[in-house]
Amino acid sequence: MISQTYPISKGDKSLTDDAYGVIMRPDCHPKVSIVVPVYNEEENMGPLFAELVAVCDAMGDVYELVFVDDGSSDGTVSRLKQLVGQHSSPLHQMRVVELSRNYGQTAAMAAGFELARGDVLVTLDGDLQNDPQDIPLLIRHLHDNRLDMVVGWRQNRQDAALTRKLPSWIANRLIGAMTGVRFKDYGCSLKAYRRDMAQDLPMYGELHRFIPVLVTMEGGRIGQVPVHHRARRFGQSKYGLSRTFKVILDLGMLLFMKKFFTRPLHLFGKVGGATLLVGMGVLFWMLVEKLVFGQSIGSRPMLMLGILLFFSGIQLISTGLIAELQIRTYFESQKKRPYRVRSIVGT
Repeated sequence: MISQTYPISKGDKSLTDDAYGVIMRPDCHPKVSIVVPVYNEEENMGPLFAELVAVCDAMGDVYELVFVDDGSSDGTVSRLKQLVGQHSSPLHQMRVVELSRNYGQTAAMAAGFELARGDVLVTLDGDLQNDPQDIPLLIRHLHDNRLDMVVGWRQNRQDAALTRKLPSWIANRLIGAMTGVRFKDYGCSLKAYRRDMAQDLPMYGELHRFIPVLVTMEGGRIGQVPVHHRARRFGQSKYGLSRTFKVILDLGMLLFMKKFFTRPLHLFGKVGGATLLVGMGVLFWMLVEKLVFGQSIGSRPMLMLGILLFFSGIQLISTGLIAELQIRTYFESQKKRPYRVRSIVGT
């Protein structure tokens, strides 16, 4: 067994040099990477590791397990270190990534995506509620239907109705109605991706719950399959009603990204132009009342409204122009393309 320690990413300043990885059998390229973000799941690590190894060994391809610890305060990292050396398999590789603090699930998944080397990436929670037995099903569905992503759908969800299932039901329908991308279960972490698609996703804030929308924005093809769900055996849930407000805020930002990310002037220009025209109309009418009807307008609230609308319109249009320049800088400085090529046929 070969092991070594290395920094997560030389270019990512959000992750400190304290982050580390343990690599087993680095000479073999994995076909599948299992990415598991964890936070205070010490008791679940042993059973989850055993289940993942059993399922993935049975698939017969070289695979890797990428555990990303999101700043746990219990013994999760120590337990994962112990597990690194407890299993020897010609198919098995393992990485343990420790983030310097609790960044949130989206950042933990982003770190896992960045490090994953498999052709297919599979994500699942570290609380044993997702069933590893469903992993081959997702991978098979991904390949057979030539998809870019497969979403798990928890048909028989084993969670509290009021604090977990109801908010999830509302969020699923709200996201579907607002984005036009409709799936039965946005919150299920059990998903399979093609690596190039996963590593191109913008992952920050709480965007992990909107990944199907992000993939759709990239032109990806997505399917969904029913998967098993189990009641939590150890530890406590990290989710609750408090996340509903975050979902709403991130949904607003996502809608902006979907429609206006590459053309912000279309949004600010339209709103600013309409505001400017209304303000000019109000000021023109005030001028008519002053010159034609001889009325005093100095103390009229309508005059103040016209001035406010006029300058607000100018400010909105200016904001759109500045945002347009920033978008151009974003694409040109990083040599990013505002499109994604699926395939090229011919010579």
